[in-house]
Amino acid sequence: MRYELLIGLRYTRAKRRNHFISFISLISMAGIALGVAALIVVLSVMNGFQQELRARILGVVSHVQVMGAEGGLRHWQETAAAAARNPHVVAVAPFVSAQSMLTFGQAVRGALVRGILPRDEERVAQFGTHMRAGSLDALQPGRFGIVLGVDLARALGVLPGEKVALIAPQGLVTPAGVIPRLKQFTVVGIFDIGFIEADAGLALINLQDAQKLYQMGDAVSGVRLKLDDLFAAPEVARELTARLGPDVYATDWTRSHANFFRAVEIEKRVMFIILLLIVAVAAFNVVSALVMLVTDKQADIAILRTLGASPGSVMQIFMVQGAVIGVIGTLVGVVCGVLLAINIPTLVPAIERAFNVQFLSKSVYLIPELPSDVHLRDVVIIGLVSLVLSFIATLYPSWRASRVNPAEALRYE
Repeated sequence: MRYELLIGLRYTRAKRRNHFISFISLISMAGIALGVAALIVVLSVMNGFQQELRARILGVVSHVQVMGAEGGLRHWQETAAAAARNPHVVAVAPFVSAQSMLTFGQAVRGALVRGILPRDEERVAQFGTHMRAGSLDALQPGRFGIVLGVDLARALGVLPGEKVALIAPQGLVTPAGVIPRLKQFTVVGIFDIGFIEADAGLALINLQDAQKLYQMGDAVSGVRLKLDDLFAAPEVARELTARLGPDVYATDWTRSHANFFRAVEIEKRVMFIILLLIVAVAAFNVVSALVMLVTDKQADIAILRTLGASPGSVMQIFMVQGAVIGVIGTLVGVVCGVLLAINIPTLVPAIERAFNVQFLSKSVYLIPELPSDVHLRDVVIIGLVSLVLSFIATLYPSWRASRVNPAEALRYE
């Protein structure tokens, strides 16, 4: 073992005359550990929110939508067959989408009405697994059944089996003028996706009923596609747009809800920078601890210099001690942060039950629980950044140690 490493490690273990230096070193180590753990936990929660948000949105929105450039897609069977030939496409479902007004008693709510084929829709979305009452199979053609989001049904005050009036924006021309078209629908199901945009503003009806209501004939609004890899959606959308011709265009989920995912990504980066300041503050503590240690060890440094130690060797001795503080603090922070992040879904509900509080209310927040998803890449980056900051913090005190004049240091010894 090189003597620089041996002496540096000995300084970390030896009992110093000045216990305040040991205390500052311990605080520096704890600060680094706290900063690293906080970074891992927060980024894991942000990753969990991103994954949960993506899953809930894609439970309603398909990976890719192919639509007609003029608002309608005729001969959609041919378009669906052409899209299904893409190797990434695993399911295809036609749909009709239009705005409407729903009324029940004195309640009136605007909603996006989507006409679907229940069996095909089950292959591209996840409504079936989130039904609170009824099922999509009850949407039979000609029966005019409707499935509502849970918040939309609650706002209307309607229960399964009751009838709601659907007012289409396309009017009927009569001698008395243009009057809106109105049709009674029976509520046959209620779904709860957990995504407020769908739960409070989406209603499902049968595809043929939607075509009749909105006077579309055999046309549909478009075709929804499910892929084997959701991250291949932009590439598939570009390929289909180029291949299917100018009358058809394709859009993917990253465009339709880009603002949600961009907001989460920006928040993740900002939180990383803010919490990195905790590690930076701990690194400043390492500087102060080493500066005091250099002052305390000036006689030892002078003796080493008189025995032939070079300034570079003296610098390495104190760099070893600062590096030990950084490495131990980083390792402790990584272990504690990963363990805490993995157990966040269990710990948070336990704290809420123990103190009778709710951190995230469903009426305020999009996702009412704290999900967590630990990424190895984030843990590695946090650990490396912490080690680099700790190493940089050792440079100035170590350089000061190498500049100690042996004659001046030993004058009063």
